Amino acid sequence: MPLNLSQVLDQLRTDPAWAANIQAWEVEPARAGRYAPPPPGLDPRLVAWLNGRGIRQLYSHQAEAVAASLAGEDVVVVTPTASGKTLCYTLPVLQRMLERPSARALFLFPTKALAQDQYAALQQAIDQLGLDLKAYTYDGDTPEAARRAIRAAGQVVITNPDMLHAGILPYHTRWVNLFENLEYVVVDELHHYRGVFGSHVANVLRRLFRICAFYGSRPRIIACSATIGNPVDHATRLLGRPVRVIDESGAPRGERHLIVYNPPVVNAQLGIRRGVLQETRRWAERFLKNGIPTIVFARTRLAVEVLLTYLRHAMGEQAHRVRGYRGGYLPNQRREIERGLRSGEVLGVVATNALELGIDIGSLQAAVLAGYPGSVASFWQQAGRAGRRHGGAAAVLVASSSPLDQYIARHPRFLLEQPVEAAFIHPDNLYILVSHIQCAAFELPFRAGERFGDQPVDDVLTFLEEQGLVHRSGDRWHWISDTFPAHEISLRSAAEENVVIIDTSRGARVIGEVDRFSAPLLVHEQAIYIHEGQQYQVERLDFEENKAYVRPVRVDYYTDAHLAVDLKVLDCFARRPVPGGEAARGEVAVIARATLFKKIKLFTHENVGWGRIHLPELEMHTTACWVALGDEPAGMDPSVLQAGLQGLAYLLGHLAPLYLLCDPRDLGTVAQLRSPFTGRPTLFLYDAYPGGVGLADKAYDILPLLWQAAAEAVDACPCEGGCPACTGPETESGPGAKEAARKLLAWLVPGGAGHGPAVPATGPRPAAAVPALPAPGVSTVPGGLPAAPGEASRG
Repeated sequence: MPLNLSQVLDQLRTDPAWAANIQAWEVEPARAGRYAPPPPGLDPRLVAWLNGRGIRQLYSHQAEAVAASLAGEDVVVVTPTASGKTLCYTLPVLQRMLERPSARALFLFPTKALAQDQYAALQQAIDQLGLDLKAYTYDGDTPEAARRAIRAAGQVVITNPDMLHAGILPYHTRWVNLFENLEYVVVDELHHYRGVFGSHVANVLRRLFRICAFYGSRPRIIACSATIGNPVDHATRLLGRPVRVIDESGAPRGERHLIVYNPPVVNAQLGIRRGVLQETRRWAERFLKNGIPTIVFARTRLAVEVLLTYLRHAMGEQAHRVRGYRGGYLPNQRREIERGLRSGEVLGVVATNALELGIDIGSLQAAVLAGYPGSVASFWQQAGRAGRRHGGAAAVLVASSSPLDQYIARHPRFLLEQPVEAAFIHPDNLYILVSHIQCAAFELPFRAGERFGDQPVDDVLTFLEEQGLVHRSGDRWHWISDTFPAHEISLRSAAEENVVIIDTSRGARVIGEVDRFSAPLLVHEQAIYIHEGQQYQVERLDFEENKAYVRPVRVDYYTDAHLAVDLKVLDCFARRPVPGGEAARGEVAVIARATLFKKIKLFTHENVGWGRIHLPELEMHTTACWVALGDEPAGMDPSVLQAGLQGLAYLLGHLAPLYLLCDPRDLGTVAQLRSPFTGRPTLFLYDAYPGGVGLADKAYDILPLLWQAAAEAVDACPCEGGCPACTGPETESGPGAKEAARKLLAWLVPGGAGHGPAVPATGPRPAAAVPALPAPGVSTVPGGLPAAPGEASRG
């Protein structure tokens, strides 16, 4: 007999085998809604439409946002998931269309999937109102014939920043009707535009508003965001305008259980815990077998497919009701899964953060997170996907063995009480700024002395003139190159080309795709590529043609590839002495190459074989900070010193994101026993994005805090020689890694490691330890400019 959610939770709470590993269990009580009548100026037809949907009153934040927008203000609505933000922009836009049929609106969503979802909701409203209003999605999947019709007659154009950047702005002369009559720009999921992606999008919006000014329009902005720590600052920097922020939600909310679970230790000497995927499977099985609609979030595409395999195996005849959802699935497949979730045909979904955004996926009651998602904001976004419509909900964070997850498990109050992080961008990053000045010059000539955003551009244009890209005639700079700059710039700092995955067993059918930088890890020859639970073996990877050829197989293992990374310093921007050595920051070249892969047995996770990968290396120029150690380690055996450096690099790579407010995959670390640049044992931390986005610069400023946190993590871990929760397994970092790392930290931390814990994330900071350094959640960089955390995995 299936149990309901409350009964399942009661069972788990009272079962000693589960309860012993629950680090925190918090119950958020249900909250009543706050309401207000629709603004008095709202068209009676819209009021009647709302009444027809059973809406007599709006939530208080909806009413405030609609009234402010109708009064001509630029508005940003910052409220939690499922708080009805869609009406905040739908009502003002429809109102203006009713008043002036020639008015135009541009809707921006960060993904094509979300744009399609919101188009369906808007079109339903238009049909119910009986309006002759033409709304269209415009993205890479739009046929050419439809594009011409949209350019001529589209009153609401729904697109994404990538398409605006490369498919609309460079062709603005074909969009005269849109730009001359543009009255609203809607920017949804504002919190998603952070780091490198947000820095690019801020420049795309600068270009958009520059073109609008050329055509004589000044559209109002309505933006929506999940909760972030700095809504005014982030919105102002992204949109380039002062805005009115509405951040008090009036939406009701059901009771929600928040659980932090740390898997049991299975090897105390090595500090090994039961695997996060196996424990996540146990939680999800408990919900799914009782018919409780559940979403499971995993950190990587591979983890999604492994978990999906496990859950389908466990569900038996109901296996078809559990689906996967991640990047690489084809658009039609994603739409099918979304429809299944809304209808209830799909009971459970295993996803990357691709489903963090506000796509309507119906009523889910449980969310299980396989590992800390990298930020407090992402945790609340993922937890908020359950309980969207009615009744109670549960969100379970299952900690992995990584140092960051173990920090959260030891300090669950950090997760549950720490304010949501600020979202930062750095639109004036020179690498990004110059790219978009080129795009803007292609679109319209620059006047001498003109500013782009708040930046003067004459010096950049002079540089571009020396490169033969622009030419000055009188007081105008004109684009003269035959290149098309927008097509050479990806907003997400990834290669434009994707590698398509072709099933050769059924007439060369394309089953998915993967970005070029991930291809050496996921679709190298002999890799087992898992797609919707089906295993495929990669027969051949044609890297030049961006094609991977696969065939279906049935094996009891999956593959996991290893990436070897080396680094060389190109330029040093700054340096300073620090305890134990010298710190510096500068420009580096990172060289990465997939070298070998392991075969991991399903369910037991045993290593059952390996193979070599023969693919070319990839090179990226970015920014880094580093510490070259002084003379103290000279007496250490080189192999022990190497192990200590590797262990410290492992620990730093996992802990630094907590203090830099970014995803762990936004950073990389390299340890060199004798650096060719410094001639000393050196530890590097670099931005994992071309050109860098400010993370390494900020790490340079807070190195003492990072060393202190690392010392506390090493001292707090009970293992003997190193484990996944501190300096990494001894088999990876090397024998003696933990003790060697402890000695290195004794030189790097004033007073030595083991002389008191690092400053807790939410607690006071001892004045003598690291005086004037920001705790997690606070960000400063030289000159007062905010640093830019990188975007989360695109899933």
